[in-house]
Amino acid sequence: MSAEAINSFSVANALQDGSKPVREGEELDLTRLEPYLRSQLPDLGGALVVTQFPSGHSNLTYSVSLGEKEMVLRRPPFGSKVKSAHDMGREYHVLAKLHAAYPTPKPLIYCTDESVLGAPFYVMERVRGVILRRNLPPELKLPPQTARKLSESFIDNLAALHSLDYTALGLGELGKPQGYLERQVRGWMERYQGSKTHELPEVEPLSAWLREHMPAHSDATLVHNDYKFDNMVLDASDITRIKAVLDWEMCTLGDPLTDVGAALAYWVDPDDSEEMQTVRWGPTNNPGMLRRAELAQRYAEKTGRDLSGIIFYYVFAMFKLAVIIQQIYYRYFHGFTKDERFATLGEVARTLMKVGLSASQKTGL
Repeated sequence: MSAEAINSFSVANALQDGSKPVREGEELDLTRLEPYLRSQLPDLGGALVVTQFPSGHSNLTYSVSLGEKEMVLRRPPFGSKVKSAHDMGREYHVLAKLHAAYPTPKPLIYCTDESVLGAPFYVMERVRGVILRRNLPPELKLPPQTARKLSESFIDNLAALHSLDYTALGLGELGKPQGYLERQVRGWMERYQGSKTHELPEVEPLSAWLREHMPAHSDATLVHNDYKFDNMVLDASDITRIKAVLDWEMCTLGDPLTDVGAALAYWVDPDDSEEMQTVRWGPTNNPGMLRRAELAQRYAEKTGRDLSGIIFYYVFAMFKLAVIIQQIYYRYFHGFTKDERFATLGEVARTLMKVGLSASQKTGL
């Protein structure tokens, strides 16, 4: 192997998303898990090794290996109040139907026996690759032309999801598209009340604006509901190629523009305010990346959908994201998790509410 090839291999290996020792309080009962896995995968030998993927704020994700077989186990967080947001059976079902038509990991096992780990869980094959988070890893060089192609792939892949025939895939019963948007808005307002720890003055005016500006009608597609860079695995040898989209626990049938709004809410432009930069979820402000308005325009061109009212979906996504963060903070605040990453999430929720309220007074992205 040439020196250049060795260096390329080393860089790609360094960019692979890795796991770490399991966090305190989130350990799995290996005395129950190991015999269960061996009963379901009898052809696999070798020792059981379990570590944890350290990122992510919702369902807990573990690296599970039996010998040379690499897998990923997903289970709900300990102490969560919102079981509908952590439906393992739903996520497994979606993956089983989608895997042949869309880049997703292959599901292997779904366990409903709570005596094994105290909650339902599922196991899927591991897809190795790069997962981009807030900042680019130092090993990854992303020139502007590559960044642009990556952001194009990002939005094109979302448009591709929304073009799938969900009935033909066997996902026609996944949700109830009629009244989807109204239920979403009402439901996330209720979830905020159920996870409130402090009074946030932005909540009431933002809620009122959403009720007053809700679109009357929309079409229906599969929606991922949390589409962003750190929910996708990229090819280490071609960072612009998406190998798999992860985290399908909130997938349903509904208004595709809620997906677009969510993607835009995670997307921070380089000249956005310092306040917005603090809630950036990916390297979206890297030179060459499409801006939010350009992402929306490209999606409209790819799908033919009217995005003239996209500001509502962007504001709603900010509100929803703030509530999700608040739900996670609620678990930390009440001692259900000891993960110190969550200690400042109460302030993050308020920042997102403020950004959403400010965006509601504007006409563009």
